[in-house]
Amino acid sequence: MDGGRLPAMKDAPHVALAPGPALYLVGTPIGNLADITLRGLRVLKEVDVIACEDTRQTQKLLNHYAILTRTTSYHEHNEMTKSAELVKQMQEGASVALVTDAGMPGISDPGYRLIALAIRHRVPVVPVPGASAFLAALVASGLATDSFRFSGFLPAKRGERRAALEAVKNSPRTQVFYEAPHRIVETLTDVVVLLGAARHVVVAREVTKLHEEFLRGRAGEVLENLKARESVKGEITLLIGKAEDEDARVATGTLARQSVPQRVAQIMAEEKVDEKIALKKVAKERGVSKSEAYRELQRSK
Repeated sequence: MDGGRLPAMKDAPHVALAPGPALYLVGTPIGNLADITLRGLRVLKEVDVIACEDTRQTQKLLNHYAILTRTTSYHEHNEMTKSAELVKQMQEGASVALVTDAGMPGISDPGYRLIALAIRHRVPVVPVPGASAFLAALVASGLATDSFRFSGFLPAKRGERRAALEAVKNSPRTQVFYEAPHRIVETLTDVVVLLGAARHVVVAREVTKLHEEFLRGRAGEVLENLKARESVKGEITLLIGKAEDEDARVATGTLARQSVPQRVAQIMAEEKVDEKIALKKVAKERGVSKSEAYRELQRSK
């Protein structure tokens, strides 16, 4: 570097908008209003119209930055008709910014239909990167980031949710989901039952907001923490660590095929601990209460 200055960014555009009509996918803050790029602000100021998931929510951001651009609603209930309307406007020369309530448009939010239709009609689609809740939660989780899978919201129905969790039991990568606060305890209970209480998980709550919180630990421990609360509030990202070592052996049935007495004896011999500690560990591995594991142990004596 020359004189302490940053190197020139030769490939960086000096204008916010490309010549001619285009669809701009603008990332917006997921909580902290300062988490928007300078480019994003400039695009929002210069486009002809901003298509919003909720115009009232977006207006808070626009008011904060004194942006006067016209807004229009674009959400899951009108996206079929609105997509055609917006593409027609762009074909006639308008530039449109698509935003979601928070984060990158198209990620577990309306947007795909408009983006696909714009591409089909050869309207340029320009991403303007910004905040993303699942990515922010992932990098701060402490779980492996070399390989991960984001699957959006878990199913609300218990049977479908359990099937989704069962499908990732042997996964060699970190799994990332969104979950509703009123279902997180029920979901973690399913994680404990299906993947084991010892599986590493992280519950990221209210990321970038005033009450941001990361609960990191074994599934059983995090579940007990949340159960002890009167209620759980805020937007939640649930991360499940990859199956490895002992977790993988449990998932594939190596440990599951052992009886409780056999597993207790194995732990006592391998780890040089007493029966009480070994029993507690077995109960955590299998996602059952200590008393239930104890009863099975006693039946064998």
